[in-house]
Amino acid sequence: MSSDPVTIDLLEESEVLGEAGELYVLQWLSATEKKLQEASIGGLKAKQTEIEADLLKIITSPDKYPSPGRAYRRAIGRCFVTLYTRGETRTMFDTLQALMKLVGDFKLLDKDTSKIAAWSCIGDIMAVFGSQVMSFMADIATVTVKTYRSSNSPLLRYQALMALQKSLSTAKKAVPETNIRDILKQMRNGLTDKSLPVQRGASQVMITIYSEPDAPQPTQSEIENIVVLSAKNLENVDQITRQAHAQLVGHMLSLTQVERPVPVPESVQKAKKEQGAEDDEPGAAAHSIAETLKAMLTPTEMLLLLSNQLNRHHLSRKIRIGIFDFYAALFMKLGATFVENNFSLIVSHLLTEVVMYPRNGLNRYETLLTRKLVSILLRDLIGVRMLSEQGQISAIKELATLYLKRWPAMMPGKVAPASAVLVIVLREVAGLLQQLGNAPPPVQDALADPLITLLSHPSHSVRVNAAWALRCFCYSTPLRLPKAILTVMEKLQRDLGALLTPAASQDVPARALGHAYGLAGLVSIIPERPLYVSYDVSAKVLDMSTQLLKKAAEHDLAIAGVEIEVAWTLISALMALGPNFVRPHLPQLLVLWRNALPKPTNKDNVTGATRSVAEWLFLLHVRESALGAILSFLQYNSSTLVTLDVARRIASVLSNALSFANNFVSQNVEDPADSQPQLAPRKGLSMRDREALLRRRVYQCFSALGFSSIAESTQLVLLQSAVSLFASPEGYAGSSVQAAIASSSGSFTSVWHSTDGYAYGVTFNDIVDFGGVDVEGQQLPGNQDYLNRDSVETSIETLLRKPLFGACEHDPLSLCQSKITESDYQLNEAPPPGTAVVDAAIELFSRLAPLQDLTATGKIVTQLIESVRSPRLEKNAGRRSAVFINATVALALYLRVAMASYSRQTKETLGNEKIANILSPLLMDAIIDGDLVLRSAGSESIGRLASLSGTNFLTNAIKNLVDQVVSNRNPYGRAGCALAFGSIYSHVGGLAAGALLKTTINVLMSLSNDPHPVVHFWALNALARVINAASLAYGPHVSGTLGLLLKLYLVESHEREGGTLGNSNISGDNPAYPVICQIIDALINVLGPDIQESARIRSLILNLVHEFSLEDDEGMRVESIKCTQHFLMFAPEHADIPALVKTFREYLSSSRRPLKLASINALYQLVQKDALAMSKLGGDRLVEDLFGMLDDDSSVEGVRNVITSWLQQTVIYNPSAWIDLCQRIMARTTATQQVVEAASGQGLRDDEGESLNVGASTTATTGRLTSRWRTQLFALQCLHQICTIAAKSGRQEHTNAIVARKLGIPTKGLLYTRVGDLIKMAFTASAAYVTEIRLEGLVVLRDVIQVNLPSYAGFTTLMISHKVFSSSPDPAYDDALLLEQHQAPITAALTPAFSSDSTPEILASAVNACAIFVGCGVVKDVGRMGRILKLLTSALDQSKDAGMLSLGETGELSPNASAMLRISTLSAWAQLQVSSVQQSYLQQVVQPYRPILASLWVASLRDYAGIRIDSEFLSDTSSVALDSSYSSLGKEVLLPYFTKSWPRILSAVASIMEAGDAHVLAAMDGRELGPTEKPPTPNPNNKEPTAFFFIIFGLVYEALSTSSEDLSGSSQRQSTVIPALRALKCLVRPEYSGKALLEPTIFDEFTSLSYRLTMTEPADVQVHLVEMLSAFAATQASPVDDALSVSSPKAHCLRICSHILKNSSSAPGRNSIIKGSLQDQIALVNAAVTAFSMVAGSISDSQREDVRGVAFLLYCDLLKDETSETDLVGPTLPALKSLLSVPCASPADKVTYSELVHALLSASLHHIDEMSTRAGPIATKKVKNNLLAAVLILTVLPPDVKLGRETVEHCCFLISQKLNADDETSLTAAHCAKTLIVAASAGVPILRQCVRLLIPGLVQFIAKMTPYVHEQKLTDVQLAAIGEIWKAFAAFFGATPDDFKPRALGVLLPTIALLLMTNPPDQGPVANLSSQTIAQLLSFATASPAAFKDAAAKLETPVREMLEQSIRRAVGGSAAAAQQPAAKPQISLRSF
Repeated sequence: MSSDPVTIDLLEESEVLGEAGELYVLQWLSATEKKLQEASIGGLKAKQTEIEADLLKIITSPDKYPSPGRAYRRAIGRCFVTLYTRGETRTMFDTLQALMKLVGDFKLLDKDTSKIAAWSCIGDIMAVFGSQVMSFMADIATVTVKTYRSSNSPLLRYQALMALQKSLSTAKKAVPETNIRDILKQMRNGLTDKSLPVQRGASQVMITIYSEPDAPQPTQSEIENIVVLSAKNLENVDQITRQAHAQLVGHMLSLTQVERPVPVPESVQKAKKEQGAEDDEPGAAAHSIAETLKAMLTPTEMLLLLSNQLNRHHLSRKIRIGIFDFYAALFMKLGATFVENNFSLIVSHLLTEVVMYPRNGLNRYETLLTRKLVSILLRDLIGVRMLSEQGQISAIKELATLYLKRWPAMMPGKVAPASAVLVIVLREVAGLLQQLGNAPPPVQDALADPLITLLSHPSHSVRVNAAWALRCFCYSTPLRLPKAILTVMEKLQRDLGALLTPAASQDVPARALGHAYGLAGLVSIIPERPLYVSYDVSAKVLDMSTQLLKKAAEHDLAIAGVEIEVAWTLISALMALGPNFVRPHLPQLLVLWRNALPKPTNKDNVTGATRSVAEWLFLLHVRESALGAILSFLQYNSSTLVTLDVARRIASVLSNALSFANNFVSQNVEDPADSQPQLAPRKGLSMRDREALLRRRVYQCFSALGFSSIAESTQLVLLQSAVSLFASPEGYAGSSVQAAIASSSGSFTSVWHSTDGYAYGVTFNDIVDFGGVDVEGQQLPGNQDYLNRDSVETSIETLLRKPLFGACEHDPLSLCQSKITESDYQLNEAPPPGTAVVDAAIELFSRLAPLQDLTATGKIVTQLIESVRSPRLEKNAGRRSAVFINATVALALYLRVAMASYSRQTKETLGNEKIANILSPLLMDAIIDGDLVLRSAGSESIGRLASLSGTNFLTNAIKNLVDQVVSNRNPYGRAGCALAFGSIYSHVGGLAAGALLKTTINVLMSLSNDPHPVVHFWALNALARVINAASLAYGPHVSGTLGLLLKLYLVESHEREGGTLGNSNISGDNPAYPVICQIIDALINVLGPDIQESARIRSLILNLVHEFSLEDDEGMRVESIKCTQHFLMFAPEHADIPALVKTFREYLSSSRRPLKLASINALYQLVQKDALAMSKLGGDRLVEDLFGMLDDDSSVEGVRNVITSWLQQTVIYNPSAWIDLCQRIMARTTATQQVVEAASGQGLRDDEGESLNVGASTTATTGRLTSRWRTQLFALQCLHQICTIAAKSGRQEHTNAIVARKLGIPTKGLLYTRVGDLIKMAFTASAAYVTEIRLEGLVVLRDVIQVNLPSYAGFTTLMISHKVFSSSPDPAYDDALLLEQHQAPITAALTPAFSSDSTPEILASAVNACAIFVGCGVVKDVGRMGRILKLLTSALDQSKDAGMLSLGETGELSPNASAMLRISTLSAWAQLQVSSVQQSYLQQVVQPYRPILASLWVASLRDYAGIRIDSEFLSDTSSVALDSSYSSLGKEVLLPYFTKSWPRILSAVASIMEAGDAHVLAAMDGRELGPTEKPPTPNPNNKEPTAFFFIIFGLVYEALSTSSEDLSGSSQRQSTVIPALRALKCLVRPEYSGKALLEPTIFDEFTSLSYRLTMTEPADVQVHLVEMLSAFAATQASPVDDALSVSSPKAHCLRICSHILKNSSSAPGRNSIIKGSLQDQIALVNAAVTAFSMVAGSISDSQREDVRGVAFLLYCDLLKDETSETDLVGPTLPALKSLLSVPCASPADKVTYSELVHALLSASLHHIDEMSTRAGPIATKKVKNNLLAAVLILTVLPPDVKLGRETVEHCCFLISQKLNADDETSLTAAHCAKTLIVAASAGVPILRQCVRLLIPGLVQFIAKMTPYVHEQKLTDVQLAAIGEIWKAFAAFFGATPDDFKPRALGVLLPTIALLLMTNPPDQGPVANLSSQTIAQLLSFATASPAAFKDAAAKLETPVREMLEQSIRRAVGGSAAAAQQPAAKPQISLRSF
């Protein structure tokens, strides 16, 4: 805020009366509201009276003023409240009086709008200040009641009631009790008022009266009376009014649970007195006060009040469904704690009073409706939202003991629960299990037996649901899976045996089927949980099934039917195991199917075929079962196994089945059951049902198979049969007589209201467009409600239009098909047979019709239209309606498929005018029909059809719609047209429909003004779609649209309570405001960033959104949050973010979920944008609240994203705070844990665990807070992210105390201070019960030791381990490691992973963690590694033996788990082997196991290759035993594990090959060396490759040839490519490959791969490539004589190296050819030059010099390079040296060699000369490098090589010249001079010559330095150069013969003496120089005293004196220091 005082402007009358008056008033009100809050109090009081007058004037709205609509009145109310909160309150009285005068004037009839506004303001003022103006209360009460009774306007009556409600909330005290009674009486009448808004208002007033404070206490009869009134009234109310009644009933009933003081009855007190003596007990005195606390009703009595209403006779469906809203509201009101404490009571009430009430199970429809409703309460409301984890556990235990275990009733007198009850309980148990994740042992024990027992229940529904619950149970607790499969299988075999005995009881068939369903469900989760089950189980099941099918023919029909169904059910489940299991059995299955579905014989085709009913039933049933297996096969295996041949064979059996069904229908077989009178609902399926099921399967199979292999004639027949089924009069399966009666008597209302569970054969497919629009203009995802209501409320609401319900027992196959994901188990609930076949037909039609050509399409479409219009439907109105709906839905789905596949043919067919014109009238009829589904499907179809057709169709369609809008006065018809406009525009798209935009907008805008809610709701909705589709094209219309929206926001007819009585009753379900908000949202997206340009539009948008965000309706507020989100994207600077964050935080704690979810999304957006700013606004509290939300209700999506995003951005600044948060959560216990600990007494503890002091307070567990395990899991994932981010950030202070100390960072809050806590949390997690938490705990433990990040630089290890703490020093002892003190706790945390209840995944992760700990270097002494190393070695010992593994205390594991653990173990050891190259102590760990490891590693690589190629040779396994069944099935299970670990194993193999280990050579030959055998020696002349060479070469080759795009990210690729190249480096040697690689085809492939790698890979990979190639070239002789022929290995190698050297000179940057960091580039140049040396060395003739010459030439380019400052030469000179030192092949080559060297030297000198006139870093670099290269050449040359004199002299001249230059090259020159002089002492003549040439330059340099020394201006560089020269002098002097030493000193001494000083300083460069110089002199003196004396004597006197004085000073100093035994000068002397 600026410091200028805020001025409050008054209302400008002229503006109000102007054209834009409405807009001006809104903007003035918004501005005033803001200014009133910001102005100074003085300024506010000064203007107060004028502002009040202005506000009142707007309300009373004199002539020409805009009418005070909703937007105004709410803003005015807020202004008044702000005025009286901050300003004077005196005038409030006058304002209220003025307002009351206005509303109390009943003669004013035309001022309703002003009265409404006045009431609204009275309510707003009273709601805040009511307690200060209680005197008005009586007046308000009477006027309200009068208005309520006398007015006709629903809105006025509603506003009056709302004002009363707000006033009562603050000033209830002021109303006398009699008046309260009167108000209550009026409100009870209001509950049944004709106007729904009034009902809502009345119920809110009653809730307020009965709410504290000062609430009267209702009597029981008053409460019952209200419940009865509300329930009666449910028949004709909309959803929002039903909610209002529900809130009232919930409130009233919850009052019965409030404990109030109750007087104790007299008789009880008397009885007390008579007991007399016992009266002395303490506490008896309390009783003598004659009251106790007691609730009015027990919970059971309270619930009975509701169920009594529900079970009244002759209730309509709508009322009964509505009463469930009452239940929901009541439970919400009572709260989670109450519900959890009374869970069993609530369940028992719902099951006994609701489910078991005879009327609720009258027929199948009623049963399913009740089941649905009860499960919404139990599942969606209570189970998901209310029960804590502890509550879920006890709920399962209670349900199991009270219901599941009670069947069958064992004891006499006990009654078993009914099947309807059992079904609901089983479904609830399945849901709870899914929420719990891993069920704790007590829950497992409670469920394991009853679930299996219930499989043999006589009721089909119970059996199927028990199978589902069992499947969920074993999925969440996989350790129980193998045992469950075996138990059920045994029982099934026993049943099948019992079937054949004559005395078999009646229930055996049912039992057998139940066990088959159970087994099928269990088998189908094997693919999800493959590590727990041995695969021979599935083989056994298949075997049993095929045996049954073969034997069935010998038994009679009843038995055979059961056997066949059992067999096919099991085969269907086995199909889910996928192609690897099915492939070998496919031929057998095809034969079985052909036998089961034979071609119909002549006998079948004869009309009067004499078959009994039982036979027909059997034949239909058998075929349907076999088709189920085919369907399952197609769903899981079609992509891989369905070849053309298989498809053809399946298509033929499907056609057989279809013709069988058609024959059956044509024969009109009578079902005797149909003719009998129906007394009770019939059991089992009728023949008609059986036929429907068979047909459904045929259609489903055809849809799943696809149509490419089906003949076109068959396709047409299929389509015609499908159409006649879903759209013809004949397809009707109900009683036509009853239908005709219903039609003629007019009792038929709508198919959606029928309750026979068939509904005239209407489809179950719901295409409903409720008007939800998201930004793309697509439909909202199904789970979101268009009014943003709560999902529980909407799911109850949708049941009102459902005439049918699905259930899993309608299709037992759903047990195998349901997908299970981690988050939810979706059970496919199929509709009943009659409907299922309709759905299958529609599905088939929608998929097959788009593939037809024009004539066929014409036929089918005509057939469809004729069926719908058939005159035979006249008599059956229900069927007519159903057919119309089916046809429209089918067309919509058909067009969806056509648009998705979108081939040219579909466009030509559907775009053809003929087809479009046939379809158009039908669709128009659908659009103008009032039915929601017809309108939705029709408008979608017409939109899609328009997008496929030409412009003619489009313009016609629009013209027809406009005509309809003009002529059709039916509101539903106009609404349909509006929706069609939106649909056409959004499907055709903005470009194609651009020309029609203006027409469309005009029509929709005029329809938006229509007062009828249905019309304006859909018109606005369509407008939103058009805006989204038109996008930028809509720009010109934005301001017009905004004006319209403002106008609509102000008119009464668009308010939810406004308009006529009829309209206000409809608009609850069709509210205009949320859609207006969606339109604003769409406009914000159209404007985009341009929203910042226009202030007028922006402020209008902001004002409207602000108003909407303050609405009472939560759906509105949700929409406004979405608008705000988009606004923040485009113009964040214009929004008040702190205020928004505050609002969002309030919504987070709201009890309404939609608001919660919307504000979480908005917070996510803000956090993603800038988390640090959010931390300032929200602080840690907000994050804690978010974690709390996760704990309250884990089903709220989005919270995790917010926290994760926040963490990622801020954790690096304060990791400790985040760790604290996670620690708080981990410190709690989970409910599962509590139950487990309670059961076992106490968890595992050992001495190392005790050291962690976790769980020391075992007694206190009961009082500990609990937390959901998923929250704990998330907290652990956050810890993992903290470690990863800290490691990636490269900020060392977090992990290194020494660095932190140096940087002066306070230690508090740094990560390393929290290691102990991290380990403690990892321990807590690893000892938990839930598998996921244990796994994540191990991840955190691994993080503490080292974080695995994918490698970015090609390190030798696969994953570069950013050692987080393994290398951190201990803060207290710098030389110790931080983790040493934590070794015991780490061991303790790893131990529980090997306990008996561990799962294979945990074991694998723990083995990995052990290896990481051993390899990280914290403990280097093998003896001290203790338990961790022992675990690793025992795992390895077990891996080498065949058979199953059992690690630690776990029992024997399944074959898959064993194989997976083997891989993990070998991978862990491989990691150690790889690390041992750097960490030498690991050699001792790995060495003893090398022989075993080598063979196991090679074998596992071979297995990986085998699995990859699907091969058959896995049977002859040698070292790693794999069972044979593993070969087919284990592939897909083990492949991911192999893929993850094979690069690491390959690295290990490569590293032992590099080390030349003999064991690996033996292993490569498939042998394992015994302890006594002699290891084989490598044979360089080996001809044959080793046994496994090709396998490993193949793997390596494949890894290298996968292009980097195929793998995700380069890091993952490098982790395989580098090990592959390292392995190849050894594999190319003859001892492994023999001559295999020289075989022409392999050789060509291999070389072309190398070239490709050279062209594409970065430098770090190429280093390895070059090393590999040079090894290949050096060890493999070429097949021809010429070593360098074009195709020899050497030539290829040199070509690649030349390419590298040629391209490395360019600057490493974006455009360079070879990518990579500087170190990698240097390494690469080194490798390439070294490769040249190696190849040259391996050539024995004169071509060696050719190779050398090429290398020199390329190196010369590097020396010449001037493109960048990066230096590639300096670091690569050693490689040049090795190239120079390769000896000549023969003396004859000496001349060539001399010429080459001479050329290189001359080139270097030439480069230096070129730079003589240039300066700068590049020039300096070039000079330095060339000097160094020249000197290197001179020093390396053999003595007998000739060089030109001028060259040598020029070289020395340049060195002297550069030495005396004044830049940094002088130091390099000094180095060079010294190097040459030192090298010359070996006596090489050329170098002696150099010395002669260099000494003068050196002397000159010293002379030049003298002034710097004496003026003390010497730099460090100069000091270093002088030091080098002293060393050169010493070398020169040492190499001089004794005779010449005096002469040499004659030159050296005067030179050195130049730098001596009389008083050298104590420190600085000069002081260092002095000591160096004197040391130099002393070394001369000691080396040749005589020569020194001679030379000194000849010096000039002053110089000599200075010399003597300096030496004396030095010697004197050392004499003084002679007490210290160390004679320092001698050391410095020797160093020269």
